Amino acid sequence: MLELTPTRPDIAFAEQQDRPQALSPLGMVLLLLFTALLSSPARADVGVLLNESLDTSFARISGSGHSAVYFSRICPETPVKLRLCRPGEQGSVMSNYTTLGEDKPFEWNAVPLSVYLYGVEDPQNQPFFATWKIKHVLEERYRERFLSGYCESSTCRTGNGSEWREMVGATLERSIYMFVVDTTIEQDQALIDEFNSLPNENHFNGVTRNCATFVRHIINTYYPHSARADYVNDFGLITPKAITRSFAHFAENHPEAHLRVVHFAQLPGTIKRSTVCRNADEQLYRSKKLLVPMLLFADHALPFMAASYTLTARFNPETELEHNPTGEASSIRQQIRDAKSQNDTLREQELEALIHQESSELVGTSKEWKEYRIAFGSLADEAISREVIPNRDFLDRLFKYLDQAGMPTVDANGVLWLDLSPGGKTSRVGLSASSLFAPGTDSQWAYAVILARANHYLKSPKHSREIMPDFKNDWSLLQSARLNTSTSLALGNLPTANSGAAVASFNPAP
Repeated sequence: MLELTPTRPDIAFAEQQDRPQALSPLGMVLLLLFTALLSSPARADVGVLLNESLDTSFARISGSGHSAVYFSRICPETPVKLRLCRPGEQGSVMSNYTTLGEDKPFEWNAVPLSVYLYGVEDPQNQPFFATWKIKHVLEERYRERFLSGYCESSTCRTGNGSEWREMVGATLERSIYMFVVDTTIEQDQALIDEFNSLPNENHFNGVTRNCATFVRHIINTYYPHSARADYVNDFGLITPKAITRSFAHFAENHPEAHLRVVHFAQLPGTIKRSTVCRNADEQLYRSKKLLVPMLLFADHALPFMAASYTLTARFNPETELEHNPTGEASSIRQQIRDAKSQNDTLREQELEALIHQESSELVGTSKEWKEYRIAFGSLADEAISREVIPNRDFLDRLFKYLDQAGMPTVDANGVLWLDLSPGGKTSRVGLSASSLFAPGTDSQWAYAVILARANHYLKSPKHSREIMPDFKNDWSLLQSARLNTSTSLALGNLPTANSGAAVASFNPAP
């Protein structure tokens, strides 16, 4: 069962070839997932994924984002055939798109959870940052290992419109919220039987058969009428946010479902930041580029749309994350309602404080984030004095420099590396927890990468920021990388602002 609890342990380090190895944030998540599955064989999870919007094609106008479904106990036998997961497997994500671009017009594919989120089977190999080069390497590895016989045409192999690529490393290009509830093995088996027996043929259209209607059907198979469209606020369409909102409200009214919200932040890097999902009227209400045309041609409708959105469609996934940090939060809120009805003020306050504490441990308090920013400033200043980095601005430019100067590779075990040749001297940097401290990696480059990652999340808004347990994992990794760099070494092959090397002349385009 996928359970991100605020009490999960801090990052664990293991000795590997006399160097520290850290469990990644997703590794901690999946560790808990496996533990829950083994300890509670009669229960598992289904979850609605609300993927933030990309600035591409129609999404630039609609801001609707994308929707998919997570299963903790259903795994892909193939991308188009389902089965119950075996011990140790991590579950899957299932979704449909305009066109997957494969050799047959499939409606849906299913991929392992870690592949969907980070493009790798082993969460220890997830990249620390994202570029299109890195994503392409991960996509090609997935195609070779999982799509044999399904993606042999040149269009599928090389076409950018082949949307099977969207199911490989989704967090490299957007943040994701996952709304999770309990299921039974009977429900999971019924879903498997249904989808394995029906033709997997694509009939996608943006109005009546899109990603949101696909998710609505699956969720309503588990819990009838739990996921519903909002035709008024979406002008007759069915959108991911409406399906997620209705499902969240249903789950909150059914404490036995144990609703919990999970957040996976978009990886830092050179890929454009995703934006929050919106309903149709919310997009008109909030979008500056659509407001002027509305004022000119439909000003009479604006008050109605604003009132409709304000009264019936307001839904903030980040707020839901804070309200549902664990599966017990919905039960606690039911107890709060009972305490209110009994005028038990003391009990009500105790329960409110409990939810607030769980929420604070999950997302962090303003004070806690401020303290990390102050501590990070000291680390950055120390790194400058040790000539690990030339200045603070370097951290903002590092990922773009690495993207332009380096070439990512993935070895036979799925471990990511970046090969660099600054000033004619070759360096190699591990791009994930499994390779960061491995023999052959440049320790100072590695420290710079982790500094830049922490710098990014400390500057990010809530919807783009890691949850606090994940950031604490990163912070422990940062401390380990700091110790791994020798204070007696000079900058070495890391380019400096006054060395005349690449960074001095590197001027990233705006």
